[in-house]
Amino acid sequence: MKNKYGFILVKPQIGENVGASARALKNFGFKNLIITQPRDAWPNEKAKATSVGAIDVLKNAKIFDNTNQAIQKFDVIFSFSARKRDLNKKHIGINDFLRILKKTNGKKIGLMFGSEASGLSNYDLSFSNYVVQIPAAPKFKSINLSHSVFLISYEIFKLNNFRLIKQSNFDKKIGKKGNIMSVLNLLKSNLNKKDFFKPLEKRTSMLININNLFYRMEPNDKELRILASIIGTLSRNKKKHNWQLPPKPCKPVSNNDKKNKIKTQSWSKT
Repeated sequence: MKNKYGFILVKPQIGENVGASARALKNFGFKNLIITQPRDAWPNEKAKATSVGAIDVLKNAKIFDNTNQAIQKFDVIFSFSARKRDLNKKHIGINDFLRILKKTNGKKIGLMFGSEASGLSNYDLSFSNYVVQIPAAPKFKSINLSHSVFLISYEIFKLNNFRLIKQSNFDKKIGKKGNIMSVLNLLKSNLNKKDFFKPLEKRTSMLININNLFYRMEPNDKELRILASIIGTLSRNKKKHNWQLPPKPCKPVSNNDKKNKIKTQSWSKT
């Protein structure tokens, strides 16, 4: 599924941004990086430095002389631009972009990003099916190249893994409500014995807050057993312990001390 996406960087100027873009792709399981006319020599050492663990993405990146060559194997091209152009193109937002992606089963998708200085030219945009605007503050819409790549790769990852992400929230083995209630009752019983719920008019709200605390934590059965043990231990009467300092360790006898002791004994005999 993820192999159908190609991330096209058009005329990137800064090697560090290319490396950071490669890292972003690998973060979200993508690997198809395409570069057209990089300003700096390629391969680029600065790009390697910022790619961290994504050297393989850089090594396998495809380099082209122009945009026309870079987009030929794709069925649909989305270009990303901070400003609207005077072109007969469909300008869409992120939500529409994601909605359209859902309908592109089996098609190869090209995602095109412009250079740091001037973005995509009208010539580059002419190859696009859609021009996508990433929402940003109106007074400062320009987004760093690698940041744009990160945002879009994350959105596609989230779209393709929605069920996995949603399900992961329920994978946690939460303790049964009855077990949570038993621990809560134990806690409340001990708090009652300690006259914790004062003043009495606030007792109800205090109980509600304790309930909220426990159920929001979503403890599992093991954690509930630990909590029950802690509550039970704290409720018992404290036992007095007669603590004593351990005996002071004897100073080890060195060979010189042994010799001096023998000499002293010999003199005392004489």
